[in-house]
Amino acid sequence: MLERFNLLISTSRGNERNACREAWYLLNELGDSRPEVDVTPAVGLIVAYTSLDPLEATSRLRDVFYSRPWELRYILKVTPIESVVKAGLPEIARLGHELSRRIGDGESYRVTVRKRHSNLRSSAIVEAVASKIDRRVDLESPDKILLVEVISDLAGLSLIPPGATFAVEKERRRLRR
Repeated sequence: MLERFNLLISTSRGNERNACREAWYLLNELGDSRPEVDVTPAVGLIVAYTSLDPLEATSRLRDVFYSRPWELRYILKVTPIESVVKAGLPEIARLGHELSRRIGDGESYRVTVRKRHSNLRSSAIVEAVASKIDRRVDLESPDKILLVEVISDLAGLSLIPPGATFAVEKERRRLRR
C-alpha cells in the first residue's frame, strides 16, 4: 500500500486491480502524467496519489461521470484525503487540530471516522480530535466534515464540505430523477 495517498477509492470485492487501472487511466486523462495507485489490505479499497488537488480531482471525476458514465466501470466512491499520518491517537489529534483551523468562527463541524484493519476505537479517535476543536458541533448538517480514514497503520484526514466525496451510485440516482 502507498505510504502517501490523497484519494481513497472503493470498488467491489475482487475488482481492486481493475479499479487501480481505471483510476490510473482517468487521473492521467485529467492531467496527472504519473499518478500512483495501489491496493490496500482492506477488501474493495484502493489508494491513489495524484499531483492534482484531491478535492479538485474528486470533482473532476464526478464531471467525467456526468459526461461519460461508461468510463467508470469499477470505481464506486472517491474520497479526497488532504494528509496522511501514522494511525496513532496523538498524530491523528495533531493533524485534526491543524486542519480544524480552517473551520470559520460561525461554522459547525462533525468528525466522521471510518476504519479498516485497525484496533483503534472510533470513539477514542473522535474524542482525541474533537477535544482540540473550539467550534460548534452539528452531527446532522455541519458546514465542514473532519474526515478520518484509518487503514491499518495509516490515517488519512481531510476537512471537506458535505458532498465533497463522489459516490457513483448516489450520482446515478440523481440522474434518474
